[in-house]
Amino acid sequence: MLRQYELVDRVLDYDPGADEALLNRAYVFSMQAHGSQKRASGDPYFSHPIEVAGILTDLHLDSETIATAILHDTIEDTVATPEEILAKFGPAVARMVDGVTKLSKIEAQSENERAAENLRKFLLAMSDDIRVLLVKLADRLHNMRTLHHIKNPDKRKRIARETMDIYAPLAERIGMYEFMREMQSLAFREIEPEAFESITRRLDALKEDGEDRIEKISAGLHQILQRGGIECEISGREKHPFSIWRKMSERHVSMEQLSDVTAFRVIVDTEEQCYRALGLIHRRWPMVPGRFKDYISTPKRNGYRSLHTTVMLAQQQRIEVQIRTRQMHHQAEYGLAAHWAYKQDGVRPDTQIRWIQDLVEILDNAASPEELLEHTRMAMYQDRIFAFTPAGELIQLPKGATPIDFAYAVHTDLGDQAVGAKINGRVVPLRTAIENGDQVRILRSKAQQPQPNWLNFAITGKARAAIRRHLRQKARSETVALGHKLYDEIVARLPVPVGEDALADALKRLKYPDEATLMDAIATQKVSDFDVMEALMPGSADRSEIAALPRQQRAISITGLTPGIAYTLAECCRPVPGDRIVGIRRPDSAIEVHSITCEQLDSAEDAVWVDLAWGEGAEGGIARVAVTLKNEPGALGVVATIIGAHRANIMELQLDTRDTTFHTNTVHVQVRDAAHLMKLLAALRAAEAVSSAERI
Repeated sequence: MLRQYELVDRVLDYDPGADEALLNRAYVFSMQAHGSQKRASGDPYFSHPIEVAGILTDLHLDSETIATAILHDTIEDTVATPEEILAKFGPAVARMVDGVTKLSKIEAQSENERAAENLRKFLLAMSDDIRVLLVKLADRLHNMRTLHHIKNPDKRKRIARETMDIYAPLAERIGMYEFMREMQSLAFREIEPEAFESITRRLDALKEDGEDRIEKISAGLHQILQRGGIECEISGREKHPFSIWRKMSERHVSMEQLSDVTAFRVIVDTEEQCYRALGLIHRRWPMVPGRFKDYISTPKRNGYRSLHTTVMLAQQQRIEVQIRTRQMHHQAEYGLAAHWAYKQDGVRPDTQIRWIQDLVEILDNAASPEELLEHTRMAMYQDRIFAFTPAGELIQLPKGATPIDFAYAVHTDLGDQAVGAKINGRVVPLRTAIENGDQVRILRSKAQQPQPNWLNFAITGKARAAIRRHLRQKARSETVALGHKLYDEIVARLPVPVGEDALADALKRLKYPDEATLMDAIATQKVSDFDVMEALMPGSADRSEIAALPRQQRAISITGLTPGIAYTLAECCRPVPGDRIVGIRRPDSAIEVHSITCEQLDSAEDAVWVDLAWGEGAEGGIARVAVTLKNEPGALGVVATIIGAHRANIMELQLDTRDTTFHTNTVHVQVRDAAHLMKLLAALRAAEAVSSAERI
């Protein structure tokens, strides 16, 4: 553990004007606050914040950030209060300590909810001050370094998974590749221990066998560049285990089949020398097609700049070469943190983090923990391409992005109103994939609204979150309108008209905050007709009469519907689980769920069609069956016996036609699913008293 003077000296080495008194106060306060607390390793707890601060001194961060690191656990784990931190260390440090503290107070029930709540707090805190992110990343890195001291394997795995899913991608997104690589390796070792050990053993063997090879290739590169008049530094290494494992998984190959396990880094003095070095290397060895990337002319969204190429040596051996200047290399290793140490370069940190604002917007639009995690993982993981607005602004997007993604990247209003696009002057559909370097103009109309089918080709988290939010709002307004219609029907069944105050009284009795919420509940059957009638006019409702009224069956799980949206199972075809289904949406009406073979669909061409499927475990439905029986005593009893023996239930029976030989009946029968119904029909047809049995 760093002693007090050692930590302060580290900061003064790179920042002679640092606030030495602030650092000393923070050190003493944290040491006294943590007192005799111990970590899982048995070390004094105080050692952890000091190690975190030490990690951040390697990034040459300012005194306020180092003080925040020293104090970051005092509010959560000691009796210290936010007011004390504010009084002793000032508003900037107090705000950052509070931001880091909030990230640790997770009280969610499910794993997804916990991860989503963690991410939600993370995004809000770092959007206020990006230094909160730097402290939290250093905190997580040190915790991963000491993860093996935690005895509970489930807890270790949960922390490792969260690190892999959230913290490592965040480190990558702000260009802190050293942090990213170490966190990925430590998390990978915990999540996939056998794969980690296997790859590590083979890497160690490769190092022993190939140490001379790396030195020879490095010497060859150095010689080529020196002959070309370029002074450089060259280093070679095997890629880290997680990077290799990910390539093995993506390409479905063994490690021995990977041809680019080794990477070389060339550091030169100027940007012009980067391109000259690239040309010299390509003259010496053939380039592997499709593997060259110019991140100098088009930097990554996190500010990363470098030239990447893969060349073919003898015996079909591939090596990856990265070429960059010293300044680019510092930025590549420390990313956004480098800007805090070198602000004189004129690049403000907030110009590098527009993606953070995108994530915060996703946070605002997400409806559930699962949706938040889905969209943010999209935003953090995807590889990028570059496209241009007509004004020449560079827009970074994931590979496979469409004009819809482009429009939402520019502005939410532009995405909402998009009707088409021009790519390089040519009119194209909104589902067209954008290529690297395309110029994109979005065609818009104020009458346009986001469409459900946009979700089939929008791939960015920001676009999908905005589309889903609009669709939820639209569905809500339609559901409320339907609720008003159903409410009017309920009121019409009351024995006497009700006064204007009846609805307000009903809201109080039913404990709904407003009229719209009640109408939504009526449409989605969260409240029964009986309860609404009783709330409007106590003593007016008769349960037996209400039960006899036609109403939608109890909710059955259907995927493809917005949660809470009102729907009805169409009377014309009576679909049951197992049938192929489709939804028909008409203005101010619930979605009608039809069998895909329903004849009524021919008249629904102008309606909005919704792709639906039965949810997992969906069970229960009422099918309509026409049964023609011999006109003889006991025939109907045979039908009832067969239906009962198959554990189905007759809900309604009516006689349609009768003559001297046969009579036809329509039977409404409750079954589990379509397969259950088919078995029942087969049994009915096999009975001697039954002439025919068909579903209608």
